[in-house]
Amino acid sequence: MLGEKIEKAFNAQLNAEGWSAYLYLSMSAWFSSQNLPGLANWMRVQAREEMVHAMKFFDYIQSRGGRVNLTEVAAPSFEWKTPLDAFENVLAHERKVTGLIHALVDLAAAEKDHAASSFLRWFVDEQVEEEESAEAAVCKLKLAGDAPGGLFLLDREMAERVFTPPAGSKDA
Repeated sequence: MLGEKIEKAFNAQLNAEGWSAYLYLSMSAWFSSQNLPGLANWMRVQAREEMVHAMKFFDYIQSRGGRVNLTEVAAPSFEWKTPLDAFENVLAHERKVTGLIHALVDLAAAEKDHAASSFLRWFVDEQVEEEESAEAAVCKLKLAGDAPGGLFLLDREMAERVFTPPAGSKDA
């Protein structure tokens, strides 16, 4: 049985992950409008990953006898100054999500919910990858600077990213 505090916190994270997907879809649309299909693809793949994260919380809450509570999704930003600005926002957002996951780990430990602690280990590891990926994109965009050729090459590279569902995922 899922404890009340864990259920409430996991529902909040489920909704945060859904909002993250919404944010990345907005960024994908913006990159498309900027004629940067590769960067749009990167964001679209990222949005799908975030939905998998949300569904992991959804399924876990239900599997432990909890009740899923979906909340209203606030509108994300839809305009960025530059591709670098967008990816700096991605990195800041992923760092915020890491903080949310760490708070959940702390709560699970305080509540002595070992199953929740085990479940959250995947997310701790995932956030390391998420931050690393966003930071790499920021670094590449900084290297490209104002050189259109650099942005063109990076856009082509980002077009190669494909969605790979995590092992055991129901929602590929």
